Amino acid sequence: MNRRDFTKVSGMAGLALAFPASLCKLFAAHPDNELPYKISLAQWSLHRAFRNNDKDSRDFAKIAKESFNIEAIEYSSQFLADHVSDKDYMNDLNKRANDHGVKQLLIMCDNEGMIGDPSARKRTQAIENHYKWIEAAKTFGCHSIRVNAGSSGDYGEQIKLAADGLARLSTYAADHGLNVIVENHGGLSSNGAWLASVMRRVNLRNCGTLPDFGNFRISNDEVYDHYKGVKELMPFAFAVSAKSYDFNKHGNDTHTDYYKMMNIVINSGYRGYVGIEYEGREIPEMEGIKRTQALLVNVRKVLS
Repeated sequence: MNRRDFTKVSGMAGLALAFPASLCKLFAAHPDNELPYKISLAQWSLHRAFRNNDKDSRDFAKIAKESFNIEAIEYSSQFLADHVSDKDYMNDLNKRANDHGVKQLLIMCDNEGMIGDPSARKRTQAIENHYKWIEAAKTFGCHSIRVNAGSSGDYGEQIKLAADGLARLSTYAADHGLNVIVENHGGLSSNGAWLASVMRRVNLRNCGTLPDFGNFRISNDEVYDHYKGVKELMPFAFAVSAKSYDFNKHGNDTHTDYYKMMNIVINSGYRGYVGIEYEGREIPEMEGIKRTQALLVNVRKVLS
């Protein structure tokens, strides 16, 4: 049974008894409503503001709700790394989100080592480095942590190494009711066919993908077709990142045809959240978020 079929039948009592925690997370990842998708906000959209301490991570949920009327957020570990072991801080962050009625969907985890490191010791260390983020995600009521499938070696060997690391981390995460999802994020992970092969090799219900519209640069000399890549990754998707950069006078992103891309997303059967991840420099971050949100709303109207 694939992930999407599992989601459809997950209300069955037998499965509920077998996977009670995972089922709750799967429903969180795939809300059941009449819209083809809901819109969430990735913390990375404000990475310059958070990095420069112009904004406080503890106010992220408030910003999402009061500035954009967005009720679901996605954290970046880069802005929580100094506090992840501080239970008071993390509990306060969770309380603030709950007080504003904002769902905390996932944590995007970076700088924790290569999940597919050729060194068995380093691979194990990278896996264990993510345990604290699984604990944090559980505190927040997230459905997933997002990881990177970094590795090295030839094409086939990297599939084996990444699959080994992901399978081991996903097995640990399953005991906490969490999913482990992989973003196309450089190297061979930005090759849609390669990452899809990794997913098939792992073959665990709580291991999937987070397709990002913009991260398909494999190397300085090679860029993967982002429409093809998203299409290959959507069968395994638990979340989607709507990367945006610059906008033309019609409000459309100049790097991605959102109507074409979101048609791919919807036709895959995905009905979860689509996260705004603005990364442009031509306009302020807050304005970039607003324009991306307006574009996603317009696309949803047309495709509905």
